[in-house]
Amino acid sequence: MSIPSELYPSQDDLLYEEELLRNPFSLKLWWRYLIARTESPFKKRAVIYERALKALPGSYKLWHAYLRERLELVRNLPISHAQYQTLNNTFERALVTMHKMPRIWIMYLTSLTEQKLVTRTRRTFDRALCALPVTQHERIWEPYLVFVSQRGVPIETSLRVYRRYLKYDPGHIENLIEFLLNSKLWQEAAERLAGVLNDDRFYSIKGKTKHRLWLELCDLLTQHATEISGLNVDAIIRGGIRKFTDEVGRLWTSLADYYIRRQLLEKARDVFEEGMTTVVTVRDFSVIFDAYSQFEESVLALRMETMTESEDEEEDGETENGIEDEDEEDDRLDVGKLEEKLKKFWVSDYKDVNLRIARFEHLMDRRPELANSVLLRQNPHNVEQWHRRVKIFEGNPTKQILTYTEAVRTIDPMKAVGKPHTLWVAFAKLYESHKDIGNARVIFDKAVQVNYKAVDNLASVWCEWAEMELRHKNFKGALELMRRATAEPSVEVKRRVAADGNEPVQIKLHKSLRLWTFYVDLEESLGTLESTRAVYERILDLRIATPQIIINYAMLLEDNKYFEDAFKVYERGVKIFKYPHVKDIWVTYLSKFVKRYGKSKLERARELFEHAVEMAPAEVVKPLYIQYAKLEEDYGLAKRAMRVYDQGTKAVPSNEKLSMYEIYIARAAEIFGVPKTREIYEQAIVTDGLPEKDAMKMCIKYAELEKSLGEIDRARKIYVYASWLADPRSDGDFWNKWHEFEVQHGNEDTFRDMLRIKRSVSARHSQTHVMLPEYLMQKPTVDEAMDALKKAGVPEDEMAALERQLAPAAPKTTTTTTTTMDSGNRKLGFVSGGVQSSETASGIQNQEEIELPESDDEEEDDDDGKVEISQKDVPEAVFGGLVRKRDEEEEEEQVKKDNENGDAGSRLGALERIKRMRQGN
Repeated sequence: MSIPSELYPSQDDLLYEEELLRNPFSLKLWWRYLIARTESPFKKRAVIYERALKALPGSYKLWHAYLRERLELVRNLPISHAQYQTLNNTFERALVTMHKMPRIWIMYLTSLTEQKLVTRTRRTFDRALCALPVTQHERIWEPYLVFVSQRGVPIETSLRVYRRYLKYDPGHIENLIEFLLNSKLWQEAAERLAGVLNDDRFYSIKGKTKHRLWLELCDLLTQHATEISGLNVDAIIRGGIRKFTDEVGRLWTSLADYYIRRQLLEKARDVFEEGMTTVVTVRDFSVIFDAYSQFEESVLALRMETMTESEDEEEDGETENGIEDEDEEDDRLDVGKLEEKLKKFWVSDYKDVNLRIARFEHLMDRRPELANSVLLRQNPHNVEQWHRRVKIFEGNPTKQILTYTEAVRTIDPMKAVGKPHTLWVAFAKLYESHKDIGNARVIFDKAVQVNYKAVDNLASVWCEWAEMELRHKNFKGALELMRRATAEPSVEVKRRVAADGNEPVQIKLHKSLRLWTFYVDLEESLGTLESTRAVYERILDLRIATPQIIINYAMLLEDNKYFEDAFKVYERGVKIFKYPHVKDIWVTYLSKFVKRYGKSKLERARELFEHAVEMAPAEVVKPLYIQYAKLEEDYGLAKRAMRVYDQGTKAVPSNEKLSMYEIYIARAAEIFGVPKTREIYEQAIVTDGLPEKDAMKMCIKYAELEKSLGEIDRARKIYVYASWLADPRSDGDFWNKWHEFEVQHGNEDTFRDMLRIKRSVSARHSQTHVMLPEYLMQKPTVDEAMDALKKAGVPEDEMAALERQLAPAAPKTTTTTTTTMDSGNRKLGFVSGGVQSSETASGIQNQEEIELPESDDEEEDDDDGKVEISQKDVPEAVFGGLVRKRDEEEEEEQVKKDNENGDAGSRLGALERIKRMRQGN
């Protein structure tokens, strides 16, 4: 066979050929030769490779490069091409010396896998595993498993390969299970999965949890129940139920589904029932109940469909029997026909449609009861759930009684959620509603012996028992029950309980306020006054009384004309309780005492009020002061009433001072007249601690009062004083009122002064808010206000100027008005409301007086030309109510005396009346 000329060495190859002739075993020379002929055809490079490998058969570098070029050559060729056979032969020749090189094996195995040569590939994988050391088997097994997982590989072959692989690495059993599931080998898959779950040392390389593997096994067993045998499915699933509590409902339905697929329908019903009666969550119960109801509904539909088909077959059979000949042979020995006839018998399952309908309806009716059972399994001490369970059986007294019995036996009062005594009470009322009073008393008698968590629960049971006796007109029995309940345990019983260390609530029952309250109500309704008083006294001795009980006790005594005893009860109440609880007792006590005795025991009433206002805190003392002042107005002295009001204004908190002053001023004006209120206004505005806003309101009212009395200058001075309390930006009402006042009663100068003061006050407030810290933003002092008024251009008080002028002339003046008007003690901008002495008044000269020419005949002018001065009546409000009351009393006495003397028609002079009054005295 001739060799093509292109395969011979060319002129360029001679250099490499000569070197190779000198040293044919040099890998470096052969590699340089191949690199130099990179662009040559593959056939020429193949000749060079073959020559090199013949000289160096153990060179991995040459074999690897040669095989890669061979693989690249066949990459785009079909697998049936002849080049693949050449490639395989080349690999086989390479493995003669490269059988320890895993990379060569992997290249060969990958190529065989792509060629779909199953048997040759399997055997080559086996040869590779035999040739390579165990430490390098992992590199072979990976493509081996990929190969056996391909389509076309026999399942048995793949299964044996996986089994061999598990001997090498048991941790990859999940791959085998997955392969078995894909191959529909359910039996072995279930066995392998069960083995995995039984192995406590198993660790999933795919990150699956035991819980997930359990669910996969349950699904496998239930979905292929007829194809898997040899495993105790019931035990496996129940083990999962005990171990994994978060998927209990799904596991129960899986077990029931297993029996359904095995055609064991009754066993499936038992599983459903067991599941519904054992789960402890509503979610699991819903899953099981829905599956159970769906199962019953599907079975019922199947039965009805089957019954319809059987009826059609019967009709067809009757038609055929009418056509058959009478000579047909006897078929009594035909087993098939005999079974068909037996199916038509009345006990056949095909006729139980009504039974299945009733079973389905019964299941749906039981849902509330079953759901309630689930909640009670979560917490059997839940009182509310037991009440709901009883309500489910409404209309069925037997079931209700059984439920109550189970409830009171199950619930531990110390662990109960809710009030366990309500179950006993409802249990007894159930018997009462059915006219069985005897059993109701038995239930109550057992209920009062239970050791409840709280005393109030036991007291409620006793009260309910007594109310039942009252409803049935057994009044003596109700009272006897209350005496029995409130009886104090003996010393021996207390000693025995103390020795045990576990004190039941029955020992503390005699101090239950609820029980005593009910008992005293019964005594008031059914008992005598002495027995009722004994109960009240016992409550007070036990120190469990409340303010309401004190008031009730006192009112009981008052209704029965025991007034002093009632007041003694009030006294005990105010000693027992403190504020704020004693407030109602004081108010009731004082009102009752004043109503009872009025003026007869005025000093005692005053002592009570003094004690009450002394003990009361500032927040609640205002009503007591008002009530105290009302007492003095009605039965005492008006001055004492004013003194009480004055004390009240100092005792109440700042936020109530304004309202207290308003009441004080109103009463003073009514009793003593309007002039009396000036002192109160001055006290409120200047000396008392009224807040600025309230002080400004008081100034406005004071100014209105002075204006109504015609004292325009005094009103203006009040407005000037109050202006330093009113910010023009926020207190616009004050400035509007002053503006209206000046418009009505002022002139141009006074109006200009008002505007100047307003600007000064506005500037002061603006600077204060911007520049001063908060602790300096306070009410101005008297000196500061005087200086500010001078700077603003306001004329100094004329009265003060006159007083300073007259100070040397009248140094001994000691009247009240002069002392009040002294410049050192004088209040800012006020004109005193007192009466000046005659000496001071005569010494004052009017600087603005108009001088008139003197006349010689003054007397003639006085006699002949008298000037008439118009007079104005003084308002009655100025005098007050006491003056009017005095005048009315004097007129009544005079009328009586005139009637007695018989000269009622003649009017006597004032002097004569005074003489007769003195003679009568």
